Amino acid sequence: MSSVTDPETVLDQPLRPPHHRTVLPVGPPRHIVQPNGTPAWLVTKYHHVRQVLTDPRFSRAQLYSSDVAQPGNARSAVNDPDAIVNQDGTDHLRLRRIVQETFTPRAVARWRVWIAPLVDELLDDLEQAGPPADLIAPYVHALPSDVICRLMGLEGIIDREYLARVARYMLADETVPTQKVEQVRAEYSQLMADVIAERRERPGDDLVSDLVRAAERIGGIPEAQLVHLMCSLPTAAADSTASAIGNSLVYLLGERLDTWPRLGASLQEAELATERLIHHIPLGDGEFFTRYAVEDVALGGVTIPGGSTVAIARSSAGRDPEVYRTTPDEPFGDLFSPLEAPTLALGAGPHYCLGAPLVRLLMQLSLHRLAARLPGLRLTGPVEAIEWRLGSTTRSPRRLEVTW
Repeated sequence: MSSVTDPETVLDQPLRPPHHRTVLPVGPPRHIVQPNGTPAWLVTKYHHVRQVLTDPRFSRAQLYSSDVAQPGNARSAVNDPDAIVNQDGTDHLRLRRIVQETFTPRAVARWRVWIAPLVDELLDDLEQAGPPADLIAPYVHALPSDVICRLMGLEGIIDREYLARVARYMLADETVPTQKVEQVRAEYSQLMADVIAERRERPGDDLVSDLVRAAERIGGIPEAQLVHLMCSLPTAAADSTASAIGNSLVYLLGERLDTWPRLGASLQEAELATERLIHHIPLGDGEFFTRYAVEDVALGGVTIPGGSTVAIARSSAGRDPEVYRTTPDEPFGDLFSPLEAPTLALGAGPHYCLGAPLVRLLMQLSLHRLAARLPGLRLTGPVEAIEWRLGSTTRSPRRLEVTW
């Protein structure tokens, strides 16, 4: 077993659209400097990434101890120590059980009966307005926002415009003024704390009430962590799902227009395509998801020293030639065939994405029904002209002008 001491590689260029084509080379773990200037061990191979995601010797919580350089943009809600994604062990399990009790794949499947008509209502409005049209605000962002607000019983308290504004500050990048980030986050946290208090007194048939009841049954949940969970569920669900749908539409309409009618003809094929789109298209420039090695760990013939930061390149793992059959010219492979191995785009192990069933359902329905309704849909301009919305974890089109 060896410990690599080669000169560090500085990765100082963010991924640029089309960012699904910009993937770091797959190989053994190597020492790098991240874009924020902190050193890390870069892990790119599928089985190595899976080990880091599932091995308790690689911690998230330890990244936030006083003697560790903070990962990424510290102002982003993703890097808040109270976030569920930054808990380990029993602390993480308690928070996760709150959501798992109410956010099961079976429950999500039951939601299809009212989500599908909602998709059709949004398409009715889009078609009635007529071409040309922007897909992002009235469809791509509207769908997950409206769904999560209804699920959580937040209709009349927040709406899609408010949620989009809050998500911009909760997931802010360095271009957003710090004072404004802190102000919006404080206001949003207080609003959700008030909702939690109200549902404790008068519980209803909604996700917030279910989560509050589950937290009381499980016990031991700090109020700050519960408030952060309630804040992050709607913003993460709306922002991440909208980014996944929007980025997928850029790829499908910009590079694979020949597949568009096929997506609308078969829901089963739309489900297969959705899995490949989730797998291959990163949500944003934040290529790395980091862990902290709590002790020396042997990984791929290299010793990762205890106390090191480990940077996971999930997009690279998704192109590992030992696992997936892809080519440089067509990295997606056959868009309508099953993946050769489970995707790591939604994580693995204890931190596997709790919202994965809902993300899949919304992507499948939104892409399938849009293609079925508008088989002749096409972009009005080149992909290169798209203006991109940037965040700490996502990159997606601000507008996507189409006609039909």
